[in-house]
Amino acid sequence: MFQAVALPDIQHKPERGDGWRRFTQTAGGRTGMPAPRRVRRAPFIQWQAPLAWTTLTLTLHADGRAEGALVGASRFPRHWIYDHEGHLASKSGLIDFKDWYRKSFGTHTPWGDQESEALVTVVESALERSLSAQVMRGAAKPKIKKVKAGTNLVRQGDEGSEVYLVLDGVLRVEVDGERLAEYGPGALLGERAHLEGGARTSSLVAVTACRVASVPAEVLDRPALEELSTGHRREDRGAG
Repeated sequence: MFQAVALPDIQHKPERGDGWRRFTQTAGGRTGMPAPRRVRRAPFIQWQAPLAWTTLTLTLHADGRAEGALVGASRFPRHWIYDHEGHLASKSGLIDFKDWYRKSFGTHTPWGDQESEALVTVVESALERSLSAQVMRGAAKPKIKKVKAGTNLVRQGDEGSEVYLVLDGVLRVEVDGERLAEYGPGALLGERAHLEGGARTSSLVAVTACRVASVPAEVLDRPALEELSTGHRREDRGAG
């Protein structure tokens, strides 16, 4: 077993502008995981676990406004940012275990001389935002369901035509037991069963406790669902 080690927080010199001041801080450290592995540069064998970190900024305005942002992050694990009321405000859109596992040590971290820029995406895409409005306020009343962590929302091969809007939590897509991708609040899932004959082409597993809304797929615009499915295919191939 390896003990996790917190590294000193990095507090950058505050920036100031006309009516605002910005503070930047990095927190993180060495993860507590056995990690002997080959790496691409000297010493070519790394024994210590890779580092994980999050870099946030807080911008304070003279009129009382405060803005937080995720500006840097290790490429693993996924980073979730919540606002002052505890609501999910943003998340890192890039998770790359292989890159993180082999690169995040030494100078290739904020404690060396290199930051990993965070790829931050909105919680949902514009297409999903449009479809989610149809799910929640369309002709068909959505069914709200809670899913416990570690349980299946749907199983591959089952019959079904509902589409699911993730309201809270994280769902993982699995095909033949292989983990392909994870989706958070705002994601719309399950459309392929409707488009491809009525059988689930993948399993949806709750990574955390989830709350989802569902409606029959036929009440939604088919061309939009086809576009959504194309995007999911690309994402799943990238994750796999």
